[in-house]
Parts: sequence; C-alpha cells; structure tokens
Amino acid sequence: MESFLRSWTGQDPNPEDYKKIEFWSNPERAGWLTKQGNYIKTWRRRWFILKQGKLLWFKEKHVTRHSIPRGVVPVGQCLTVKGAEDVINKPFAFELSTNQETMYFIADSEKEKEEWINSIGRSIVQHSRSVTDSEVVDYDNTKP
Repeated sequence: MESFLRSWTGQDPNPEDYKKIEFWSNPERAGWLTKQGNYIKTWRRRWFILKQGKLLWFKEKHVTRHSIPRGVVPVGQCLTVKGAEDVINKPFAFELSTNQETMYFIADSEKEKEEWINSIGRSIVQHSRSVTDSEVVDYDNTKP
C-alpha cells in the first residue's frame, strides 16, 4: 500500500511497482490525457499506458524499455472510475478513486473518455483483490 500511496501522491514511483511490466509494448490502452497535479492543482498533459492492472504515465509519447514512469497507479486497488464533468466543470473529465484519494483526468473527446473509463473499469474488475479468477465474468462473451 505504501508504494501505491507514493505513486498516487505524485512522488517518484518505486521500480518494484512496474519492473515486471513490459509497458513499452502492446499496452491494453495508451493515449494522451490531461491529469491534475496532486499538490499544485495544475493540469498537465501526459502519455498514459494501461497494462497488467497498472496505469502508468510519462511526459512523452515515445516510451521504451528504458523509460521511467512519472507515476503508477495499481488499478486493482481503485474502487470506481466514472465521468466527472460536473465535479470539475470541464468537458470529457473522469475520475479514478480509492477509498482515500481521487485523481482527475481529461480526455480529448467524449469517445476517448468513454474508452478510458471502460478500459480502466475492466482492469479494476480483473485485478481487484476482491475478485478471484474464477469469479471474473466475461462480459464480452455472452452465452446463448
């Protein structure tokens, strides 16, 4: 939990938080989002990668195996991801929350916002400690 809080609060992430993730290849989702800082509440555009239950962000789009994330959030420890236009009065905004913290993001379009919410939501379900592998439901594969 300590490494989670360190990543969440904007301190440099611990390499243990991401060393087993090949974030530079075949991400589940990647793209630009604008993220609100945690201490100084300015908005900064960052390149985000979602892979293996981690949401990582970088200053630049060009990510290699030698890139160091600016932050890492283990989404399995998050409770909700949902639209937040009404909360922060900005279009295409969404929030990612634990029981202690909330991070805000702004996508470039409504479509991208919905895609990020769906991707992160799926990852929360897949990587949540409260859900075992046998309980994961395949919502994309409906049985007749």
